[in-house]
Amino acid sequence: MKLSARNQLKGTIIDIQEGAVNGIVKVDIGGGNVISATISMNAIKELELAVGKEAYAVIKATSVMIGIDE
Repeated sequence: MKLSARNQLKGTIIDIQEGAVNGIVKVDIGGGNVISATISMNAIKELELAVGKEAYAVIKATSVMIGIDE
């Protein structure tokens, strides 16, 4: 897989919450970090995603905001 996005985080799928149109896929990337993504159910089925399979969380953003607690 070659992509222009530089933030490609490999992990293991730990949960898939299926909805009518979209699903939430949670990927454990290690170190106690879990990334979740909402994607279409069609994509979940096409990619044959399942708990326990390896997958990449690919992050492509044009801006990132930083915040602090007051």
